[in-house]
Order: sequence, then structure tokens, then C-alpha cells
Amino acid sequence: MDLPGVTSFRRPTGRADLRLAPGETLLAGGTWLFSEPQPGTTGLVDLTTLGWPAVELLGDGTLRIGATCTIAELVASPLLGPLGPLARSAADAFLLSFKVQHAATVGGNIALALPAGAMTSLTAGLDGIALVWTPDGGERREPVAELVRGVATTSLAPGEVIRAVDVPPSALAARAAFRRMSLAPHGRSSAVVVGVGDRVTVTAATTRPVVLDADRLEEGLAAVDCWYDDPHGAPDWRAAVTATLAREVVRELRA
Repeated sequence: MDLPGVTSFRRPTGRADLRLAPGETLLAGGTWLFSEPQPGTTGLVDLTTLGWPAVELLGDGTLRIGATCTIAELVASPLLGPLGPLARSAADAFLLSFKVQHAATVGGNIALALPAGAMTSLTAGLDGIALVWTPDGGERREPVAELVRGVATTSLAPGEVIRAVDVPPSALAARAAFRRMSLAPHGRSSAVVVGVGDRVTVTAATTRPVVLDADRLEEGLAAVDCWYDDPHGAPDWRAAVTATLAREVVRELRA
């Protein structure tokens, strides 16, 4: 979609260039930004010109996923090792075309805070920690599972930018399992369950990521209070389906 209100386009070369003027908004992959009208947006600031590495392994074994890493780059990265199939399952669950996967970014997908967001499901399931740049030149860290607060709602304050998501070595070495359900074979995900080690993370069925302890699964499921309600599934159906998927995930993790 054209954005006729946009009259300026900036290519930042450093962090100081990320200070937004009135009407400016950040651009990464643009797959959502250009999908619908953006009233009030008069300028775009392209994060991809900052040259952040797509995927890198830090000295302590942490896997750092750059916010501008595309979904296709992440899925293809050899640094994921045995977690490659999990990343592919999460990406495919969002029903992204190959064109969108080559443009949509990890950080953009998380910042949108869609209940069925593919990268929210993946990074929250992997106990990912978001590295957030603050407008005062500092930074803060917050689990992705907590940064996404609700439907299209995050903890990001005005001027804050997701720089990367760090996946701890413990998650990279853990066994993983994935389950998904939708009302139609090619419909939007109604429930996504990611199991990594002793963590079971629920997305799509809930308005925000919910992390459960595999050893206390039934107790955790009973306490969930944010089941999502939209045309892709009623809350009671989502709760029942999620419980079944979560039990399957735990059985696979313990097999």
C-alpha cells in the first residue's frame, strides 16, 4: 500500500540518528507498515541501514538475533543448530509467504505484539531477552515474554528501540517441541505451544505469552486468565486445545 502522507525518508548511520521527529516512525521490513493506512505518519527512519548482524554467537555462548534480522535469515542460520526445525515451525505457523519471510524482521514482528506473532512465539519460547535501546542513550533488558503485554501492546516507551534478542546457552542446548492448531488447515494460528527444556510457552491462544512450568503444567493451565477471543477461536475452545497441545509437548520433551 502507498503511504501518501510520507514526505521524508532517513537512513540512520548511528544511534543518534534514531531520535524521531514528529510524524516519523521506524521502518524495518515494512511488511506491516505498508499493509494498511498509517494516518499521521509523515516520515520513515530505516533501521536496516544500521548494519546490525543478523545472527551472531557471543563470547559466553549466547545467541544474539539482531532486531533487523529477517525471518528467512534466522531460519537459514547455521548458528541455530538443532533449533533450526523449531524456528522453521514457528515461521511456517504464521503462514508467511516466502516474499514476506525475506522482508519481515524479528524485532518488527515482536514489536507488533500480535497474539500469533511467529517471532514472539519462538523467542519467548526460547527464554529470549530483548535488548532495548532507550532514548537517553542507555539500554535495558526484558524477557520477550514480558515485553509483549497484550494484543498490540508492549512495554516499549516512546523512543525505545528493540536492538536484539539474546537467547541463553541453556535454551540452545535444551530439547525442544512444537505444536500448533488452527480452525482451518491454512488458517491463522489459534494456539501455539513451544516447549524448551522445562518451559512450556503458550501464544496465539492468549493475549500475551504465557510461560508454564512443565512439572506443574495442569496447575499452570488452570491459572491462565488471558485466553484470546477472536474469529479464529473462542476462549473456551482455545483453552481446551492448548491443554491438549501442552500435554503432548511435555510428553515429547520427556520421551
